[in-house]
Parts: sequence; structure tokens; C-alpha cells
Amino acid sequence: MPGISAYGAYVPRYRLGAETDGWNSAGQRSVANFDEDSVSMAVAAAIDCLNGREREEIDGLLFATTTPPYAEKQCASIIATALDLRRDIFTADITDVLRAGTTALKSALDSVAAGSAKNVLMVASDNRQGPPKSEAERNSGDGAVAFIISEDAVIAEQAGSYTITENMMDTWRSAGDQFVRSWEDRFAIEEGLERIIGEAISGFMEKEGVSVKDVTKLALYSPDARRHGQLARHLGFQPEQVQDPLFGRMGNTGAAFPLMLLAGALEDGSPDQLLLTVAYGDGSDVLGFRTTSKIGERGQGLGVSGFLDSGQVLDSYETYAKWRNVWLTDSSSRRPDPQSPSVTALWRESDQNIKFHGGVCNQCGYVQYPPQRVCVECQSRDDSTPIRLSDKLGTVFTYSLDYLAGTVDTPLAVVVVDYEPGGRVLCMMTDREVGEVQIGMPVQMSFRKLRVVNGIHNYYWKAVPLRRAA
Repeated sequence: MPGISAYGAYVPRYRLGAETDGWNSAGQRSVANFDEDSVSMAVAAAIDCLNGREREEIDGLLFATTTPPYAEKQCASIIATALDLRRDIFTADITDVLRAGTTALKSALDSVAAGSAKNVLMVASDNRQGPPKSEAERNSGDGAVAFIISEDAVIAEQAGSYTITENMMDTWRSAGDQFVRSWEDRFAIEEGLERIIGEAISGFMEKEGVSVKDVTKLALYSPDARRHGQLARHLGFQPEQVQDPLFGRMGNTGAAFPLMLLAGALEDGSPDQLLLTVAYGDGSDVLGFRTTSKIGERGQGLGVSGFLDSGQVLDSYETYAKWRNVWLTDSSSRRPDPQSPSVTALWRESDQNIKFHGGVCNQCGYVQYPPQRVCVECQSRDDSTPIRLSDKLGTVFTYSLDYLAGTVDTPLAVVVVDYEPGGRVLCMMTDREVGEVQIGMPVQMSFRKLRVVNGIHNYYWKAVPLRRAA
């Protein structure tokens, strides 16, 4: 029986919260940094999921989002390359609807059940934007979640599914829209959310022969905390059966939201529990999972709770608005527009820039980045093996803070990182506070966006402070 054999998540470091000047809300929500998007967060969640596992075993990758950086180009291929997966795997983007995450998860389960793949990595990620200071902005959040679907070492077996598809114009975003739009609340909730999810859960119960009392945890989609509680009560679930929706800590993460709640339920799960995850958007998906005796083998990743516990509140809403280009208040000096990156060079240097491969000398073991034909230690020629540095920990050897560089996040922190297996790289540092940057600081690598020029999203790896749960 196919099911979930591993899971991981990613929540950005920064939050808007009560301490944020200009936010005017007691609750927190997660916010992606200026150099993060749905692709970079998906890579981070997948790394958390793959921690300690062989990446060569992955046979496919499905990416679900409503906020892809490209309208015409597959994002799953970028993620697969950044994760250094095999080339002979199938990849697909599933997008344009809020229940894209559960659609991708069900597709992965079906692929494994059909025998077309043994291990499928499924990732959902979103950073949807509501109008400034609106309820949509206040209740939304940014984040990502990843699952490995397999028939081996399963921690939660598939326990049925049910889907309703219905054309419902309650929440939408047209091409070119920056912000999510919505229709009148009463119609959207009564004729949309409550009716459709109620029918979907009733259909699941009837199809699978279970009742509300058989469900241990319900990972339920909802646009905000108040309606989440109302909907759960309306469906007949007791408070202890409902997974914490994390409003006031993270917010609604779009296509990733019900699956991040499922990952949270797995963190606290015990054997033989029935977990339901319910998504909504032009219909509803209900997926059931039955936990196994291996539920405690969660791996080495931080998971949802670990990333939530390692966050930091922004000082000012204006900083967030600048990250999102909401306010045109940039008073920095004007600089020439950046040159368009060479697509040919991006392709040619993919191994060192996207896979982040260095080279380890087969004669003396010296690690170099970028890889060189001649080893600087023993001068052997053309005798090295690629080594992936993206998942290696390191320390800051030295650093510089540039207050004049044309960057959104002044000052620009440039660091020299020494890696634990050897090797050294010069790169930017992000997600950092100026006062914490110091020599000897432990760091890890994070896949980020350098810039967007002529519609080309130029990604690279940056150093970030090592995330640990508080």
C-alpha cells in the first residue's frame, strides 16, 4: 500500500507580528524574504524532507503552487536540478488552483500504486499576496512542505480519497494581478467553503465506511482562524480532533496549507491513527492516511514545528512592503539597470551554480569550488569527482558588509564559507541580522533568487544562519 515515507517543511525565518511597527495585528504570519519565492522555498522543504536519504532513489518530482515564478516554463525541473536529482525522472508542475497540493499528492500516490515509480517527491509551496493591510494579507503566510511517497518504510499509509470538482468564483487572481481577489464573504463561505467541503467529507466517510469519531486529526483548509473553527464545528469534529491551523503563527500558505497541517499532525502522531487532510479550491480533495508503527521515524529535518520555533519578527512593515514592491518609496541612489544574464552561461554553469557542485581531488582529497581542472594542492590534472556542497554545513571564515551596494537588503553581507568536508566559497549571506554576522558563525546554504531581468529568474546559493528550533 503506498503512503508517506518521509516529510519535511520550510517556513521562512521572518514574521510580521505584534512587535512590527505598522503591522497593527497581535498575530504573526510568516513572510518570505526579498530573494525567496515558491521555487526557493520548495527546494528548502525538499532538503528538509530528503535529509539523510539517498537522492538517487527519487523517481519523480511533482511541484504544486499557485504562485509559480514562470508562466511558461517548468519550475519542477529547476527544483530537481537544485536538489541534484537524477536526470531520468519525471517532473510536473500542478498549479492555478488552491487544491493543487492535494492534487499533486494524490497523483504521486497513484503513480506509486500503479508501479510507474517507486519513490516520488511531492512539494507544495506558495507565497500569495493580499492587498496591503487587508484581511487576506493578515491571514496569509508563506511556506512549503514536501513528502516522499513510496511503498517502503511507510509511516502513514493511504486510507482512501474523495474529490469534488465544481466551478466556484470565490477567490481568484487573473494574469497580471499582483494581489488575490475575492467575492462577497457570505456567498464565498456558505455556498463555497462550507457546502463543498461538507459534501466532500461526507462523500469520503460514505465511500470509506468511517465516521467523524474515527478521525484522529483533521488537517482542514480555511481562509482564516474564525471560519476554521466554525467549519470544524459545523462538520461535527471536536476541538481535540482538529489540527492546529497555525493562524497567528504562520498563516494560510495557499496550496501548501492543508499539507503543512498534515505534516504537523505526523510530527505528533502515533501508530494506527486516521489523519484527514482537506483542501479547497474549485472543489475539494479529501485524502486519508493511516499511521503505521514507523511513525516515530521522522528523520533529521526540522519539520513545521522546528522552522516555526526558529523565526524572527521584522521591526517594520515598511521592510516587508519594500521586499514585495508594494510601496514605491525607494530613496537609494539610482544605478544602471542590471544586464540580462546569459541563458547559454546559465545552462553551461548549471552544475556549479544550480546543483552547487564542487570538485574533490581523487589524489589528495582537496575540495575546490568552483571545480578546476588542476588541483591547487597537488597539481594533479583532470582527476576530480563532483561533490555536492548545497547540503553541507559550514562556518564563516571572514566577511564584509557593503553599505553602498545596490541591494534591497542593505548592507550586502558577503562571506567566505569553509565547509565541514573541506572547500571554501565566496557568496552572499541572507536572512541575517547585521549584529549576528561574525567569524566562526555556523551557516548552511539556501537556494535563492539573485535577480529577475528580462523575465529570467537567476537563482544561486547563498549562506544563511544555521536554523535551529528554539
